[in-house]
Amino acid sequence: MKDLSKYRNIGIFAHVDAGKTTTTERILSLTGKIHKIGEVHDGEATTDFMDQERERGITIQSAATSCEWNEHRLNIIDTPGHVDFTIEVYRSLKVLDGGVGVFCGSGGVEPQSETNWRYANDSEVARIIFVNKLDRVGADFYRVVDQVRDVLGANAVPMTLPIGIEDDFTGVIDLLTRKAWIWDDSGDPMKYEIQDIPADMVDKVEEYREQMIETVLEVDDDALEQYLEGEEPSIETIKNCIRKGTNELTFFPTYCGSAFKNKGVQLVLDAVVDYLPSPTEVKPQPEVDLEGNETGEFATVDAGKPLRALAFKIMDDRFGALTFIRIYSGVLERGMTVLNTFTGKTERIGRIVEMHAESREELETAQAGDIVAVLGMKNVQTGHTLCDPNNPATLEPMVFPDPVISMAVAPKDKSAAEKMGVALGKMIKEDPSFQVETDEDSGETILKGMGELHLDIKIDILKRTHNVEVEVGQPQVAYRETLTKPVTDSYTHKKQSGGAGQFGKIDYTIEPGETGSGYVFESTVTGGNVPKEYWSAIEKGFASCMEKGVLAGYPVMDLKFTLQDGAYHAVDSSTMAFEAAAKGAYRSSLPKGSPELMEPIMKVDVFTPDDHVGDVIGDLNRRRGMIKSQDPTATGVRIKADVPLAEMFGYIGSLRTMTSGRGQFSMEFSHYMSCPKTVADEVITATKEREAAKG
Repeated sequence: MKDLSKYRNIGIFAHVDAGKTTTTERILSLTGKIHKIGEVHDGEATTDFMDQERERGITIQSAATSCEWNEHRLNIIDTPGHVDFTIEVYRSLKVLDGGVGVFCGSGGVEPQSETNWRYANDSEVARIIFVNKLDRVGADFYRVVDQVRDVLGANAVPMTLPIGIEDDFTGVIDLLTRKAWIWDDSGDPMKYEIQDIPADMVDKVEEYREQMIETVLEVDDDALEQYLEGEEPSIETIKNCIRKGTNELTFFPTYCGSAFKNKGVQLVLDAVVDYLPSPTEVKPQPEVDLEGNETGEFATVDAGKPLRALAFKIMDDRFGALTFIRIYSGVLERGMTVLNTFTGKTERIGRIVEMHAESREELETAQAGDIVAVLGMKNVQTGHTLCDPNNPATLEPMVFPDPVISMAVAPKDKSAAEKMGVALGKMIKEDPSFQVETDEDSGETILKGMGELHLDIKIDILKRTHNVEVEVGQPQVAYRETLTKPVTDSYTHKKQSGGAGQFGKIDYTIEPGETGSGYVFESTVTGGNVPKEYWSAIEKGFASCMEKGVLAGYPVMDLKFTLQDGAYHAVDSSTMAFEAAAKGAYRSSLPKGSPELMEPIMKVDVFTPDDHVGDVIGDLNRRRGMIKSQDPTATGVRIKADVPLAEMFGYIGSLRTMTSGRGQFSMEFSHYMSCPKTVADEVITATKEREAAKG
């Protein structure tokens, strides 16, 4: 059996362009996994192996790889930074035990860093922080540490301090050992010397070391008491306290360096081994029943227990479908049969491989704590649990956000139509935040995603990876409808045409529900005027109509339906009659409740150089944006605003024009809000015209 205490399952996550992939490349180089370092800006990074990643210089899929450091095995996932691909970060964090949050030395805490940090908090993942790019203009380690504390509310504890900054950045000081690590200018990570602290930094080092010791000893009362009595704790004691506090999320050890210049990465690797938890030290995964309620049982990380594994990612490549699996307990062996608790079907395990980005290594077995990929699984999707058929259990599944943008696509010719269906089927399996629907009236294929870039890249993958040529329609906003006032009404469904008739009468109130409540059904009927066996038919009939609102046919959100009374007929009443009554009630009563159109509002975060702030704010105001805050940074201003999604199409082009190509932005869905009447009227008219054209 493998020694799980020497395992570290970690993710590297950050905002776009903070240097995650470069950091991963340096780690792989230092651990001897690769011998030629690939650069992101040259399109040669090991973990960016999709064409779309290499061209755009961004990570789209989370890539898995593993390596060795100080006799420890590191399973590393390099996750995307772009907001449209946060789903990749979310599902990676779900299966990891620890993380390295990378922050740009000049950009600091950027929008996507906040989202990723929030996901990591939700998943209770222990983290260390690496402030990267200290060789860049405007870099300031101390400012970034303050931002982590202020913006993220995270207790960052500096463990290293930079020697020099920007062009003069030469190395780091390890506060624990009071030693300076100085690299030469060759770019070779192994060409460094460990020296005494530069004389002009001695006081600063002592000040920060004292703060660090006081913070970390707070997790051990005895050690803190001895320290306050004047006894210097041993390095071993300090390390034990750092490990305990990190794993309890009390604080986050913070390192600095420049991955690109190969400075400071060794200390980050040492920290991963010393302070991040092994698979046996994290909270075990709760098991749930088929309804998703916790059973009180846990999948404890132990190779001797029954098999429990979570499929967290499906990837299609030239060899077929790869299912990435995190094994929580038990052993996975080639040729064994496992149960998928979601489908209720068993699957045979074919080839098990250990991934190194695109290349792979065949394995006969894998055990608790491992992250591996299995080839050829037929019906497994993201979030499915694989377990021992004789000892079934389900792990807590993943929840994915609803798409906010859609786009119609059509194959260019008949031969492309079949290929498109197969390709889209594979793409849905790979990315649960990507959905595909067929419009029943027009027969159009509708793609739904998390943002413009998300759908752009899906179209690109269709064309290049799957060789499917498609014509693309304009992006469409996912509007919703809702009621603004309650309606109390009555509806009778009556049908008589020879033989048994149909009869169902219902008295009810339909009212706006709590925000985010969805559809709520309640019955206050007493005395049996509407027998209980018909209630679920009424609930189902009404719910089935909510996919299409009465204004423009958009789904209806947040409604409460209360059944108050009614009548039935001993012979003519049936579940079908009451279901039809509920559908009739929907059609007749909803228009009386002053329905209104709701539009998705996006949380937009724009970075602009100082001299373009006025232009950017003016433009956001014209887009019906609500400015929330303006925060000066070392190199410009960050503007946060809430802006309707409908006004944000093509925004990147406008922003680049306004800021001479220097502006950046990111956005994510925030909430739904009622549309102004002029906008609503335009949307309703346009939708009706589209429907008429199809009809």
